[in-house]
Amino acid sequence: MHKVTLAALVLTMGFATSPAWAADHEIQMLNKGDAGVMVFEPAAIKIEPGDTVTFVATDPGHNAEAIAGMLPDGAETFRTTIGQTVTLTFDVGGVYGIKCTPHYGMGMVTLIQVGDGPANLEEAKATNLPPKAEERFETAYEVLEL
Repeated sequence: MHKVTLAALVLTMGFATSPAWAADHEIQMLNKGDAGVMVFEPAAIKIEPGDTVTFVATDPGHNAEAIAGMLPDGAETFRTTIGQTVTLTFDVGGVYGIKCTPHYGMGMVTLIQVGDGPANLEEAKATNLPPKAEERFETAYEVLEL
């Protein structure tokens, strides 16, 4: 009887920590969207640690790159290949500023909040950005109520 209970507990613990419970979110990289030209949609999302985000190359010529100063401590920087759809896992809690490298000056950015109470929020907000990117991030912070 104890072996059955122990086996059930082990299985339950395995499922509870399994990445199968993680959600996948999509962000499209677009030449034109609801917010104008050269946009990520959505421009702001909240996810949980361990969730994945698929950056969909809906229109060619875009990529996703972490913005220096807008990553939580312990998170790895990244830069995807232009024109490629890529799925990334976000394990470290905090806010992530993401840009399209060729269209950063045009404000092509997105904000991802991983978990609650992002510890790096003040550092992210203090990052020096191109004016259009800063404007879009201000809207993103409002959407996420940060």
